[in-house]
Amino acid sequence: MSREKIGYFGGTFDPPHIGHLVLASEAVYQFKLSCFYWGLTPDPPHKQSQAITPLPHRLEMLKHMVAENPIFEISHLEINRPGPHYTIDTIQLLSQQQPDADIVLLIGNDSLVDLPTWRRPLDLVTAVSKIGVMRRSSDSYDLSALEKQIPGLTDKVVFIDAQIQPLSSREIRRRVKEGGVYRCYTLPAVADYIEENHLYRGK
Repeated sequence: MSREKIGYFGGTFDPPHIGHLVLASEAVYQFKLSCFYWGLTPDPPHKQSQAITPLPHRLEMLKHMVAENPIFEISHLEINRPGPHYTIDTIQLLSQQQPDADIVLLIGNDSLVDLPTWRRPLDLVTAVSKIGVMRRSSDSYDLSALEKQIPGLTDKVVFIDAQIQPLSSREIRRRVKEGGVYRCYTLPAVADYIEENHLYRGK
């Protein structure tokens, strides 16, 4: 009997956008996932110096993002425990909750290069079945160099090809602040929430 496959995608999602949604949807299809968890991080250790939108607002936007796909669920593993929040701790907790499932960790393209700086990266690579990474035509990775720092990484990495232009939450925040075009880069319900709550105007 084959094991269940579940996905986990952690981030601040400030705000969640089409790029996040495409990566998640492609991962569900490519890895044949039965469930996909969006892990909202209250206080990411690598963003301590940045101003982050309060958790309740980010949670509501993420709820809007995942509402139409029954495979998507919001994980409260990090929301319900004190920080700092490290991915390895979250994955181990998820593994304890779902001992019969293989976990596929989704990360953005920049995170692969930064993975050696994460907390206990070797343990993290060991703990997951696969690591799905969004690949763009402009990206280049030296997997052999990363493999030397994190043995076993190459066997776990699977690139996800998606037809979408580079997109970031930071760029959306900038566009909102400057009155630029941004609604087409996220779901209408998320854009409406941003407008109704006057988010990103002062950042």
